[in-house]
Amino acid sequence: MNTIEQKYAQLGEILHDMGKVVVAFSGGVDSTFLLKAALEFLGPERVLAITADSETYPVREKEAAIALAKELEAPHVVIHTSELAIPGYAENPTNRCYFCKNSLFDHLIPIAKERGYEHVIFGAIADDLGEHRPGLLAAHEQGVRAPLLEANMKKSEIRHLSRQFGLSTWDKPSFACLSSRIPYGEEITAQKLSMIDQAEDFLIQNGFWQVRVRQHENLARIEVPASNLAEVLAVADTIHTKLEEIGYTYITLDLKGYRSGSLNEVLSQEEQSVHI
Repeated sequence: MNTIEQKYAQLGEILHDMGKVVVAFSGGVDSTFLLKAALEFLGPERVLAITADSETYPVREKEAAIALAKELEAPHVVIHTSELAIPGYAENPTNRCYFCKNSLFDHLIPIAKERGYEHVIFGAIADDLGEHRPGLLAAHEQGVRAPLLEANMKKSEIRHLSRQFGLSTWDKPSFACLSSRIPYGEEITAQKLSMIDQAEDFLIQNGFWQVRVRQHENLARIEVPASNLAEVLAVADTIHTKLEEIGYTYITLDLKGYRSGSLNEVLSQEEQSVHI
């Protein structure tokens, strides 16, 4: 079994063989670590970070990505995309993430070719193979590579090395696009995404860093780690008032606590499998 150091060395070899890369950069734990590694192994003159700003991407995340790229001294470009303009996306099918990643790569690949970068890479990791990740299929079809996955790097290892390298994202909570808060089959609209963004931003400002507001029509289902349930209840009136102002009629607290991809729990085993 490879050690973390061996996996990181393998990551370096993978990146070195790629030559020049465009990094799909969201500012999350994985893409930040990937960008840091690309800069180290290739040098800034052979790396370009691109962040896609859209309706499903919170403003706080975009600002954080810009600040991180500056801190890492990485060449960085922010482009504007719209998932809601993708045919089939707003209907919110179970393979919604396929449409999103496919569109993202449709934007990044031409930029890479135009500017002389040989590969587009993104931050998929080994853990993703055991989850519902339709975006992996889109990457496979478009020839977009995932060096962290190829080096078999796991989230725990990436956090460990991120901390070792002094990256501020080492303990950043996992993040997924705002559309992931809306149950499959319920239409995704700009208004819903804005409500979710406002609600989560309010909760984050009040100290709940790992949080999801799942929107079920006019009901907000708040997920925080089980250890924080009592803290939410202690300020329930304040939260209820604010989320009611945002537009929710009912505000609930999920007693099972936060879990990544909880809306995938309704999918069958077959639907959750990744086929590439």
